Amino acid sequence: MRNIYIAALLLAGLFVINPLNAQRKKALVNEEVSLDALKFRNIGPAFLSGRIADIAIDPNNENRWYVAVGSGGVWKTNNAGTTWEPLFDQQDSYSTGCVTIDPTNNNVIWVGTGENVGGRHVAYGDGVYKSEDGGETWKNMGLKSSEHISKIVIHPSDPNTVWVAAQGPLWNKGGERGVFKTSDGGETWKRVLGNSEWTGATELVIDPRDANTLYAATWDRHRTVAALMGGGPGSGLHRSTDGGETWTKMTQGLPASNMGKIGLAISPQNPDVLYAAIELDRKSGAVYRSANRGASWEKMSNTVSGGTGPHYYQELYASPHKFDRLYLMNVRVLTSEDGGKTFTELKEEKKHSDNHAIAFKKNDPNYLMIGTDAGIYESYDLAENWSYIKNLPLTQFYKVAVNNAEPFYHVFGGTQDNGSAGGPSATDEAQGISNKHWYKTLFADGHQSATDPEYNDIIYAETQQGGLHRVDLTTGEPLAIQPQAFIGDPHERFNWDAPILVSPHNAARLYFASYRVWKSESRGDDWTPISGDLTRNEERLNLPIMGRQQSWDNAWDVMAMSNYNTITSLSESPVKEGLLYAGTDDGFIQVTDNGGSDWKKVPVTKLGLPERSFVNDIKADLHDENTLYVVLDNHKEGDFNPYVFKSTDKGQSWKSISANLPKRTLLWRIVQDHIDPNLLFIASEFGIYTSLNGGESWQKLKGTPNMAFRDLTIQRRENDLVAASFGRGFYILDDYSPLREIKQQDLSSPAVLFHTRPAKWFVPRNNLGNTGADFYIAENPTFGAVFTYHLAQDFKSKKESRQQSEKELNKQNAPIPFVGYDNLDQELLEPKALAWILIKDQQGNLIRKISKKAEKGSHRLAWDLRHANSAPLILDKETRVSETGPMVKPGKYTASLIVEKGGDVLARSEEIEFDVKSIRKGVLEGIDFDTYEKFRMDYNNVVTDLAKFNQGLKRAEEQINTISNNSSRLLNYLKDLQHLKELKIALADLKKQSNVSPSRDEVGEKDKQTASSNLGMASRGFSTTYGPTPLHRRSLDQAKKLLELDLLKLDELQRKLSEFLKDLEGNGVSIIK
Repeated sequence: MRNIYIAALLLAGLFVINPLNAQRKKALVNEEVSLDALKFRNIGPAFLSGRIADIAIDPNNENRWYVAVGSGGVWKTNNAGTTWEPLFDQQDSYSTGCVTIDPTNNNVIWVGTGENVGGRHVAYGDGVYKSEDGGETWKNMGLKSSEHISKIVIHPSDPNTVWVAAQGPLWNKGGERGVFKTSDGGETWKRVLGNSEWTGATELVIDPRDANTLYAATWDRHRTVAALMGGGPGSGLHRSTDGGETWTKMTQGLPASNMGKIGLAISPQNPDVLYAAIELDRKSGAVYRSANRGASWEKMSNTVSGGTGPHYYQELYASPHKFDRLYLMNVRVLTSEDGGKTFTELKEEKKHSDNHAIAFKKNDPNYLMIGTDAGIYESYDLAENWSYIKNLPLTQFYKVAVNNAEPFYHVFGGTQDNGSAGGPSATDEAQGISNKHWYKTLFADGHQSATDPEYNDIIYAETQQGGLHRVDLTTGEPLAIQPQAFIGDPHERFNWDAPILVSPHNAARLYFASYRVWKSESRGDDWTPISGDLTRNEERLNLPIMGRQQSWDNAWDVMAMSNYNTITSLSESPVKEGLLYAGTDDGFIQVTDNGGSDWKKVPVTKLGLPERSFVNDIKADLHDENTLYVVLDNHKEGDFNPYVFKSTDKGQSWKSISANLPKRTLLWRIVQDHIDPNLLFIASEFGIYTSLNGGESWQKLKGTPNMAFRDLTIQRRENDLVAASFGRGFYILDDYSPLREIKQQDLSSPAVLFHTRPAKWFVPRNNLGNTGADFYIAENPTFGAVFTYHLAQDFKSKKESRQQSEKELNKQNAPIPFVGYDNLDQELLEPKALAWILIKDQQGNLIRKISKKAEKGSHRLAWDLRHANSAPLILDKETRVSETGPMVKPGKYTASLIVEKGGDVLARSEEIEFDVKSIRKGVLEGIDFDTYEKFRMDYNNVVTDLAKFNQGLKRAEEQINTISNNSSRLLNYLKDLQHLKELKIALADLKKQSNVSPSRDEVGEKDKQTASSNLGMASRGFSTTYGPTPLHRRSLDQAKKLLELDLLKLDELQRKLSEFLKDLEGNGVSIIK
């Protein structure tokens, strides 16, 4: 009744409470506003997964695994991978290098952040974390400046004694490096091995017989933008026999030259035996074995990890099931059965390469679990066959692009080591987006993808170092279109992630960059250079590394280096054709305003940064010819702070707009809204930020893990912000357009309803087939029309206000006075304040109301594009029926917001108009709006009549049964029993006429059409966008006719029953109806 009362008041226009002022006030530029309503959703994929750093199987429950992900936090499964739970999403680091279970308490988990590889793309950590409840909560235990943790070893009987192998910073000297020990559970630490300059620890093992005996591998390494030095004088093998307090360097039989990364293992069968895989000069290396606890070593073979270099692999494992069986992590796992004398590649058919971690099960010698760049594989037959975990969405995307496909645009990107891929932003399937919807577009490492604004089935994708391809999605064919150097030109240096740009002025015009800028007017069929070398063009091995120039005879990891002195970013002004910007990896911004005929160099020192700061992104303003934005990155010099600048004179002068962006948060990408020039978005190392005021201040957006997002783009038709995470796939912020209005609206107004995009009208499919709990599905956007609104106050109830006040008193340990029984009784009677969205059709009829609790801030509420349920209210029936009725038809609708409490309207918004649009036309055209509405109204009338009939029949049956159960009280006994018999026969006949024979019904046999069965068929006319057919109309008409007959017979039964009741009352039987 309350809902009907509110609707009547609104339609009558009786309430005009808190009207919006004619003059809007702008929000203060630096004032944070509630963005709680705007949350990202993850769309996967999981069919590629991502890089695994470490795996720990619980020895007490081998179905429970903890997985440390290189760029995706920590994950846990309690059912051997059937389902997964992320444990680390809101910690201060997302990159993890190792995970260890306490051998004395399997609920205690230790995690080392910052993975232990030397790749150009790796993230940094902030020390060691500990959980005492199986990963539910975490505490940072220190070593915050270590940045990369290799291994954590826990004393087998004393959980307070823990050793940590900290590799230390990759990009600069210093930090916390080496082996650290705690004797108080992590409250304090001391370095027991290594130094504070370049020497960290890359491996640590403990003798299972004697916890005082430990072995460690130290590693000197330093990466710059230009090069990687993968070794140094501090690299080596060490032994401690006093619990890590002191260490002895092991040298006998080991190489005398500088060593690189070392893999170290101890034999489980005979712990006197040690194995070491040692990197040497320029990626060479060897495997060594000691049979006397490291006193002397024997060279077994010249085996070393390959691929992009030992820095990326080199983990060495000794099998717990067979003596002298070794596994060396590599592009393909190298395995030895003779202690390292000979190695063969592990059989890895139908399995991804690039292996990093291996785990065993204690009682199953044929079981292997391997963590790769593409996730987790299991073998139950010692590598003969492999099973893939397909429900871990860990993909590391470098870049993102979107097309304009209808009804759902597709998202494309290049991944770390998993090629390039594409998939839909949404599907018309009720379950969501599954792995089957995704597809590979290119091989190798994937990098930037781009889309053609004219042809949705043409995309551009590239492999590492500029391997550009044009891909026709209709044929699946990738055509190689990388520009090639001319005779006499130097080698064409492309960045590892070379930039491609589709001109905003001509879809056939492409720009691509190496050390120079190339242009194509034919979608890449041919290319012309439009610049000379825009970089420093240096010999990078002459540049200092580890603090000075280094000898050729050293652990240079050449394959680990991307090209240097390259262009990283390109942008063309959409306002002025031929106004181009290029950014380099060695500290230059280059500008041309004549299509490349002349270029002007702007060194980053002009912006106040070190001379070789990396240009991560450069963007021409979408609205103003003279304005551009640049994102600079100095993290490869050890500086993780955010740098973003704006110029309003084509790069002549600059202003920092980093504002309140947090320290230790390097930035990757900036994008600008195509409608509001002051609405900006930034992708950072720890989430996504928005500025509503041109960079004067920033707010973090919600709905993502606290992790790296390396690219952003805007799908303009949908007003979606699409983000590429580096470890959790793609994320989408659906319809961010309310952000444009927030500044224009007066948010001090009690209620504000923002405009919404057109709602997609369709019936979700259900064609997934059989699945299990391990089947990965990402969520679709919320179905229907989604409304964003803002409330300026909380509308708390008396009970909520009291509880809040008492909570504050509790914090102060202050007395809490008793409020009194009268006040408690009033709390019970007080209704909740509700926020209502009122939907009207194009004729102005109120067709639906949806609500949620009224709370301060921004919120979203979705309408499912259905009318209200037309079924009548049955007042003596407490069952709550569904709120939804038939689907509405496409067209224009309006919505308004009110806040209501107990029938009083406390606040009201202005009305907005929006569209409901069909996403596609069927092969056959459905009925028109008027015909549909006529059918719906007729259907509603029949539903009401059927409810009346059922209720009348129910009451008649109850009354007849009550009389029958009390027949001993009938005074005119024989006559009354005869009347009762006649009523029972009439009731049975009516029930049989309106339904089926009870005997037939008992065995499921039907014998005739009924009003209910015809109405059920008629209702199916609402289940599709095609609409009711003549068949459904005929069923509705038949239902109406049959119901008319049923109602006539019910009237007759009720008349006879009424007469009988009068007779009983006349004979002295007291009756209460």
